[in-house]
Amino acid sequence: SILSCKSIQLYISDVNFEYLCTCLILMFVSVYRKHRNNVGPSKPISQPRRNIVGCRIQHGWKEGSGPVTQWKGTVLDQVPVNPSLYLIKYDGFDCVYGLELHKDERVSALEVLPDRVASSRISDAHLADTMIGKAVEHMFETEDGSKDEWRGMVLARAPIMNTWFYITYEKDPVLYMYQLLDDYKEGDLRIMPDSNDSPPAEREPGEVVDSLVGKQVEYAKEDGSKRTGMVIHQVEAKPSVYFIKFDDDFHIYVYDLVKTS
Repeated sequence: SILSCKSIQLYISDVNFEYLCTCLILMFVSVYRKHRNNVGPSKPISQPRRNIVGCRIQHGWKEGSGPVTQWKGTVLDQVPVNPSLYLIKYDGFDCVYGLELHKDERVSALEVLPDRVASSRISDAHLADTMIGKAVEHMFETEDGSKDEWRGMVLARAPIMNTWFYITYEKDPVLYMYQLLDDYKEGDLRIMPDSNDSPPAEREPGEVVDSLVGKQVEYAKEDGSKRTGMVIHQVEAKPSVYFIKFDDDFHIYVYDLVKTS
């Protein structure tokens, strides 16, 4: 507060004049520094985004001039080589989607739901480990009640939803996920004998295996056009098999990328 001349004079009568001057100078310097520190536009402090892996989410989706549709699902993973990209299992759909949830303009009103994924105990851990990396025949029931056989490969246990498995098929090489133990026990999944498979190449101790994860790829389509994308994951059970996310598609593709040179 501002002191009047009268109050200063009264104070001088009791206190050393030199001491008072020193105090007033220090007060002035303190106020001046505070004023200088507050000069200029304030910078907003960016808050780190909440980790939504393992969360249930819902959001709107609008593509082109079409209507907004509502989607609800579970966030399975955040891709380390592209942290903007999330892998999502949407309710009612069997394939895994890859979306940049915070960047994609087609996504609107993203909401994290309060309910979390319930943890379930797997019924047969030995069988689960046995089928990973194996070729399988998976039977699906068609609309007319007949069985349709799809040959594919079990890639891994799915994250978060721990009774589900990642799988891909020769007919459609994208990433799917199913509760395969249930299908196996019901006779709809058959593990193929692997006697014809070549054994994995032995590696010397300390040998480093090259990984293509994080590499940009280009794919030539039958019509001559090209699409670009990124290798986002290497399958541990089959190191020559990778997940690829193309720029123009939200599906995750699964390819065996074998070096020819």
